[in-house]
Amino acid sequence: APGTEPVEPSDPTKARITAVSTGGSSGLNNELSVDGGDDSDDYIGGFLQTVSPDAIEEFAARTALEGADTGGTTAGSFSITTRRGANQSHGTLAFYDRAAALDARYPIENPAPNPKQPFSQQHYVAALGGPLRRNALWAFASFEHLHEDASIAYSPSTLTQFNALATLASRGLLPGVSSIAVPTLVPIPFRDFFGSLRLDWTETPRSSWYLRASADNYTTHNNLVEQGTLPSTGLLTHNSYLSLVAGHQYQFTPQLLGTLVLNAGALHVNQSRNANLGFALAFPFSSTALTISGFETYGDNQFATPITFFPARRDQQKYQLRYDLSDIHGRHAIRSGINLVHEPVLSGAFPSNTETLYSFPQNPTDYLADPAQLAADRQAGASTRSPGGSFSQNVQRLGLYLEDSWRLGDQLTLNYGLRYSTTYGLFASSRRTQRDNPGFSTLAALNIPLVSGAPRDDHRQFAPRLGFVYAPGADSRTSLRAAFGLYYSDLAQNGWATAFEAVHQAATPCTAPTLDQYPCLPNATANLIDPHYTTPYAIHASAGIEHAFTPHSSISADYIHEQGNHGYRAYPYTGGVNLFTPLLPTDDPRQAELVPSVNVFHADNRSSYDALLVHLEGAVPGRLSYVLNYTLAKAQTWGCVLGELFDYVNGVCDPLHAFAPGDYGPSGEDVRHRLVLAGTAQAPLGFTLSTLAQAESARPFTLTTADTSARLSIHGVPTALDQFRGTPYVQVDLRVSRPIHLREGIAITPFAEGFNLFNRNNPGANYVTNVASLPVPSAQAQSGNVSDVCIDAACTQLRPIVSPAQLRRPAGALGDFFGPGTTVGVPFATQVGVRATF
Repeated sequence: APGTEPVEPSDPTKARITAVSTGGSSGLNNELSVDGGDDSDDYIGGFLQTVSPDAIEEFAARTALEGADTGGTTAGSFSITTRRGANQSHGTLAFYDRAAALDARYPIENPAPNPKQPFSQQHYVAALGGPLRRNALWAFASFEHLHEDASIAYSPSTLTQFNALATLASRGLLPGVSSIAVPTLVPIPFRDFFGSLRLDWTETPRSSWYLRASADNYTTHNNLVEQGTLPSTGLLTHNSYLSLVAGHQYQFTPQLLGTLVLNAGALHVNQSRNANLGFALAFPFSSTALTISGFETYGDNQFATPITFFPARRDQQKYQLRYDLSDIHGRHAIRSGINLVHEPVLSGAFPSNTETLYSFPQNPTDYLADPAQLAADRQAGASTRSPGGSFSQNVQRLGLYLEDSWRLGDQLTLNYGLRYSTTYGLFASSRRTQRDNPGFSTLAALNIPLVSGAPRDDHRQFAPRLGFVYAPGADSRTSLRAAFGLYYSDLAQNGWATAFEAVHQAATPCTAPTLDQYPCLPNATANLIDPHYTTPYAIHASAGIEHAFTPHSSISADYIHEQGNHGYRAYPYTGGVNLFTPLLPTDDPRQAELVPSVNVFHADNRSSYDALLVHLEGAVPGRLSYVLNYTLAKAQTWGCVLGELFDYVNGVCDPLHAFAPGDYGPSGEDVRHRLVLAGTAQAPLGFTLSTLAQAESARPFTLTTADTSARLSIHGVPTALDQFRGTPYVQVDLRVSRPIHLREGIAITPFAEGFNLFNRNNPGANYVTNVASLPVPSAQAQSGNVSDVCIDAACTQLRPIVSPAQLRRPAGALGDFFGPGTTVGVPFATQVGVRATF
């Protein structure tokens, strides 16, 4: 669909749940529904449920012109309808197979003459539908099983660092670690079972029902082990998801239709560490792009990354009641409805054992030549915490809407409507508010007016919608359209989950030079939410034209503008540096001892997205069908070292200057040019060729200081947010199939699929983002200001930096952020299989 982009999976707690970027966003802010039931993950965003393609009847991707019935989004919406049975039995059996022998070698991770990286995947599919009682009751069932044995093969550069780390351990330079095993590869087995059963019942010609039950259960071993991390940092992840949707349609009159949807869903995620040593070592080469992929090099997974904090366990239960009425009165088609979501469980728990993280500014190879510096950096980079704690929310969401499509004539239709939505319980954790947060009372005891109270639910979410379609001319082959609307959405909670967890922290008497009866926060960072909360919203405006050349071909062009408001950002304050108590002089050394560091989460970010979308589709009946999309876009936002539209990862570099020069720049999904060609052609001898070809300009990335807290400076000049660009992405996929018709209605279709047909290296934006991993002098890297690059391994010869492009280095870990396989960077791979349909 024009205006969409595939993006890397953004959820390390759910495997194979990808995201689709709309409006230049990270894809976590879209509304998602399956059979009318809410399918959005309210903790981290994105899809909750995996849906088998063989169970999908149709889906709609809407990037603009959403009606007033659409809420819970600031960008786009995706609606899936599952298949139903019919009077004639029909079904599918399929088998897909992939193996290392059918794939190209990944030379960066797995160069010759090393054995090829092991990989094996078998995918089993079954679907069956038919009548239980003809003309009245039908059933449709689908089942899939994925059996995968993947692996991570370490690159030579990564093995060099691992072996250096093992040498440091063998020399007794890492207390508590006498030896470190360094494998050449790590197996990543993955097992997934998911299926669904749908029943449809026509009670009377005016009344019909459906019921669908779905389940998904999978495990991932060595989850989160990446190119720059050893097996100890991995996890055993187990996920299960159940959903139940019931619907009823009743035709009150030929003009009045009522639709009821009842939805219930439950997600359970459990992640257990591979190691429980009580510490972890983090070196710069392990952090590839400020993502969950790669942070700790060796030791325990801390569940805390440069982006955010992930729970070891989380649960989500959601119950939904939705009722819509559609009424036709002459030239008016009036729709109204109510949508109530009750989420009694939105909870999680962080690991409870005390952990020490040692963050080193240099890599293991650097310390081999300077062991004394290793000890000094180990002590300076140590941080001990007990992240254990839990959060539990009980949230209710209400949406009401009324809209009218008014046909003013045969050529003009006007659509106008109003939606109201609100949320209850968004800021309470186990019935506790922010006033129960020890960080809040600590600031009060120190007379620091940084956070004045507790945030409250925003009940002012009125969203008008207006649009029209005009078809000039008698043949109606050309149409003009335009729309305007406001879209509200309480974004994913993951970004400030630490503030919910903090209300359960134990407090101690304050040691401030005032009253000691105040409860205070003991030796930890305070996490608080700004009380002036406003629900994030986006203003959508679009205009377009569409022309049909023939009944089988058309072209359209749309311009979209989206203005984002009140996105989430984190403000980091450091006690004694940019946060002071008025009870002491500013230069008193006790400021740093008494005043804690504080993260304050605000809803004040702003963003913009402008795009021209061109869509061409056509067909030669029986021979060829194609879709061609081109998108010219620009997405910008505020951030520090990472910029995302309507996401929880944005921060500020200086909380005292939150909108400083250089902090406004491209979003992580700012793709200026994107071209997509999809098509199917009938070839001689009964063969069918299908292709999906994608090409897009390079996505941006940011270079950071060694501690990832700020952007890198070059010759004393700070770089801007997402100033650098990676590599343009080009991938062509091809399927060749040959149906064999056994008799009418029964066919067996063997096929072969090639992904990344031309074996193009697509690192995308997976470039080195930490200056400590760049070939620059160590002293410059530690200062955060570089002026030279090394031209030899020992860095004895330097070349002055005359262009920022000299610092662009593809990262060693070019795979998926959260496991093997990715939408970007896969070498040529082949999948073979067979499908039987009847």
